Amino acid sequence: MKGRLILEDGTIFEGNAFGYIEDSVGEVVFNTSMTGYQEVLTDPSYYGQIVTMTYPLIGNYGINLEDKESEGVKVSGFIVREKSDLPSNFRCEMDLETYLKQSKVIALEGIDTRALTKLLRNKGTMKGIITTEHKRLEDIKANLDKFDNSQAVRIVGRKEIEHIAGTGKKIAIIDFGVKTNIIRNFAKRNCDISIFPAQAKSEEILAINPDLIFLSNGPGDPADLQDIVETVKKLIGKKPIVGICLGHQILAIALGGKTDKLKFGHRGGNHPVKDFEEGRIFITSQNHGYYVSQVPQDMEVTQINLNDNTVEGMRHRNLPIYCVQYHPEACPGPLDSEYVFDKFLELAE
Repeated sequence: MKGRLILEDGTIFEGNAFGYIEDSVGEVVFNTSMTGYQEVLTDPSYYGQIVTMTYPLIGNYGINLEDKESEGVKVSGFIVREKSDLPSNFRCEMDLETYLKQSKVIALEGIDTRALTKLLRNKGTMKGIITTEHKRLEDIKANLDKFDNSQAVRIVGRKEIEHIAGTGKKIAIIDFGVKTNIIRNFAKRNCDISIFPAQAKSEEILAINPDLIFLSNGPGDPADLQDIVETVKKLIGKKPIVGICLGHQILAIALGGKTDKLKFGHRGGNHPVKDFEEGRIFITSQNHGYYVSQVPQDMEVTQINLNDNTVEGMRHRNLPIYCVQYHPEACPGPLDSEYVFDKFLELAE
């Protein structure tokens, strides 16, 4: 079936629609990872986004029901140059199209993904719609204008407290859209984990007397989360606090810093980060559209992105607070930076 991607600037890409055939609106972004499309599809940080994979062949090792970063597909749409209809892998349980159909997510193949990526790099991320109808921009403008992702964190996060027993440090995770592999990394270090909804009050979190509070990754703009920022302010100084991605940005705002939007975001598994504390450069997995544009007065920069010098890590000068912008749990991506979880737990001592 013919399908089209129509961007808010009027650009149209024509290809073939697959998956669940129903129009979908979202912010169009690109990811440069060569593998890990299943992890990308199920990453809650992509909620509200139409993700374009720059690697040309997607779906060649199929889908399994273990390598998920959440309970289901979170993207609003998926764009590939070519999908594989005959996946080959001993762990494969279904093909990509079947998975997207079951998940009720539309996808598009056969467009020039390199041209789309260049356009997004030059003009910045844009809203767009995947449709099977021959609509003009003026016909879909109302749908694009209505698109609002400000409630994304409240939608993707847990609604109830969840406990995972362990014999080690007691970790309170605040779930803004936490990836499963982050939980796995704490679990394999024998942590006793309590996962709280994003809207949890500071009193609830402190009531379990955690050794460490972890602010998770998640979708959207941290500036939309002022109520959560106020909760984090009440936790500062009470317990050690660490964060990843959105958690890093929320901490920055809570401590008096500022965030801003990147032109086209960092999404992929090949971003070089220099860690000043370790004296090394690590290749990292990243997925964010916002960054810390003004570092809080009491925080020092511990890591930077070598592509554009944006802040990738911060540590408080006086309090046990440490956070990173990238994803040390990776998936998809390199495992170089998994040491960050050990640095997190050092703060709990």
